[in-house]
Amino acid sequence: MDLYQGILSRRSIRKFKNQKIEREILEKIIAAAQYAPSAHNKQPWEFLVIEDKEKLASLRLVQRWTSFAKDAACAVIVCGNLNQTFSRDKDDEKWDYADIDCALASQNLMLAAHSFGVGSCFCGASPMPLVISGLREHFNLPEHIRPLSIIIMGYPDETPPEPQNRFDENKIHWENW
Repeated sequence: MDLYQGILSRRSIRKFKNQKIEREILEKIIAAAQYAPSAHNKQPWEFLVIEDKEKLASLRLVQRWTSFAKDAACAVIVCGNLNQTFSRDKDDEKWDYADIDCALASQNLMLAAHSFGVGSCFCGASPMPLVISGLREHFNLPEHIRPLSIIIMGYPDETPPEPQNRFDENKIHWENW
């Protein structure tokens, strides 16, 4: 499938076959995530791969919208390393790009998974403080590691309907608002 068709056809998958994702394919999917753009090319992402069925089932205790993870092949928690991100911490402003960079990596990860026939679903972590702290505690994440997303993955056992046409020319503004 070409890239454009892949973007238009990727759907969130929440039902999975009982089939493991081969390590080689999983590594290629995560490699594609690492090719995402990042502010000042800092590449602050880290990836925690969860394949253990008990740990997958326990995700719902931390992020309640991940209850379907129990049947997935794995989850990849995309995290930002706050020590590596492009950031500013001055009197007049404090910000960092970790979440934006990790969101870009998450999208690459899901598109790459789709290209290998692996379904995925994005579940948020940041900006929810209770989910962030819960994931840090649950998986012993260091304080400088901020989880952005939980990408649940596996071989699809459902075929969601084709998306409606989402193109809306009214959302495009040329030169001025």
